[in-house]
Amino acid sequence: MTTVAASVPVLRWAARRARLDDGFLAGRFRKWPLWLTSEAQPTLKQLEDFARLTHTAIGYFFLPQPPALVLPVPDFRTLRDEALDEPSTNLLDTLYLCQQRQDWYREHARMHGLPALAFVGSANLQEAPEAVAGRLRQTLGLSAEARRQLPTWTDALRQLIAKAEDAGVMVMASSVVGSNSHRKLDVGEFRGFALADPLAPLVFLNGADSKAAQMFTLAHELAHVWLGATGVSDSQAGEVPEQQIERWCNQVAAELLMPMEEVRAAHRRNVPIPEAIQRLARDFKVSTLVALRRLFDAGYISRTALWQRYREEQERLRALKDRTSGGGDFYRSLSARTSKRFARAIVSSTLEGLTSFPDAFRMLGVRKTATFYEAARELGVTA
Repeated sequence: MTTVAASVPVLRWAARRARLDDGFLAGRFRKWPLWLTSEAQPTLKQLEDFARLTHTAIGYFFLPQPPALVLPVPDFRTLRDEALDEPSTNLLDTLYLCQQRQDWYREHARMHGLPALAFVGSANLQEAPEAVAGRLRQTLGLSAEARRQLPTWTDALRQLIAKAEDAGVMVMASSVVGSNSHRKLDVGEFRGFALADPLAPLVFLNGADSKAAQMFTLAHELAHVWLGATGVSDSQAGEVPEQQIERWCNQVAAELLMPMEEVRAAHRRNVPIPEAIQRLARDFKVSTLVALRRLFDAGYISRTALWQRYREEQERLRALKDRTSGGGDFYRSLSARTSKRFARAIVSSTLEGLTSFPDAFRMLGVRKTATFYEAARELGVTA
């Protein structure tokens, strides 16, 4: 059987980027260890299967060294002064898919004469985060008091997403690439990104994160939209990012979700910190890490206490996540994964004959015509 000379460095690189270990690959490709030593070579069929498995362009395997792949947008992530790994295929493919959706919606908006959104790029880093958070709150029609009345963090997140969508921001959230349940997104790699555009602003949330953490990520990415700053983020309330943009967006997000005036009004003296942050997190529908940070911002706890409690709370949340299963995930909904605003627009356009069914299926992540028409009914596009 004819074999092909696949580049060993590229084989290793593709496996690493797809997060596949040697044991797994040896189970799929019996001669995988021999491929890595050049004692054997894959057949063209095997190489095609490996390329599909690792989501790698087959032409790369004939290069002497791996290509240098970088994010197509600015990278605002930091990992404790460590060098960031090359972006995974899952992150890149998610970004590319969202850029395709944004490009489509931008043309749709132009064709239908939709006005540019004045809030995109309306803020700057010299402005006080509190002032910008106030403008966001006004544009979105947000109320911390109204959020307190909601029973769960999921309800609060749904409400914030709906408010952003009503304002004109497409919010897409998923824990997998497209609709492929075998390609799970890693919270350790990124929590979200914003693609700022006056006609088609888009925010993506990593749905693998907790709902409370996604609340902060969404608020952070909305600050990016108001700033007009496209990029990938690893937003965490308790961290102090190196980049000025990330620090500023964190401050805007914290003030948006937990206005300092209301934090001071809700604060109770002589209450143990663990109890205090649990109550604040429950009231404001944020994570306990956001509540802890706001206690520090208000001057109620010292910096030493902040970092000690922050580490303890991170460990508690990590252990809690390990013990609980995912349960029902509302991101299985097409409108949640692709944005209700985008999904309605592209379904309507397809039914009107302006967009081809293959293009709509690809961007929506559906395969069957029956699924498409069911989505059209659920979205209210058809009766």
